[in-house]
Amino acid sequence: METEKLNLNPQRGATTAHVAVPSGDPPPAAVILIQEWWGINDHIRDIASRYAAEGYICVAPDLYRGKVTRDAEEASKLMHALETDDGIDTIRSAIEETKRKYGVSRIGITGYCMGGTFALRAACDLSELDAAAPFYGDIPEEETLKQLKVATLFIAGERDQWITPEKVEGLKEAARKYNLPVEVVSYDADHAFFNDTRPEVYNPQAAQDAWRRVLSLFGNRLRWW
Repeated sequence: METEKLNLNPQRGATTAHVAVPSGDPPPAAVILIQEWWGINDHIRDIASRYAAEGYICVAPDLYRGKVTRDAEEASKLMHALETDDGIDTIRSAIEETKRKYGVSRIGITGYCMGGTFALRAACDLSELDAAAPFYGDIPEEETLKQLKVATLFIAGERDQWITPEKVEGLKEAARKYNLPVEVVSYDADHAFFNDTRPEVYNPQAAQDAWRRVLSLFGNRLRWW
């Protein structure tokens, strides 16, 4: 596996993406990985490497344009300063550049916390995506959500105080109302339970099962063999 940077040029200013590339010939499938509110930190780079180990090119666009923090208050400010249109445009740029440079034909998207919010929104807005696996992200308004056409696995924590069970139930209701291709899996876990750098919330059993489910979704929707 190798890592490299990919230059992106969304409308509101240049940024980069962290890319993990499997060894050997690049496969014709990629996963776009969207950061938590901390930015592109070591945890996100580690997840990108995990996808590369599974045979996917993994591209993590930097929505903060180089800013990263460990402080929750600063992370909150960075997240709230990021406009939805800017984030989606950066993701669109990452998809375009990934196709151009690596020649991929199928692309999935995933993300955590803030990244889950953007991953779900992108799956509604961008027709280039073939599958989505947002983790405990916020739910877009119904007018946006009803546009969702790609297979989506939404991962939630039943003890999540931000993406509450009530919000998750709203997603389920919309999925039933509009016959959306959404599967929701909820674990007895807290928000950010997948983050193994945060022992106060990390749930290894839930994280391992969620990882298995996401790989199954991407294997079914993005596989090239």
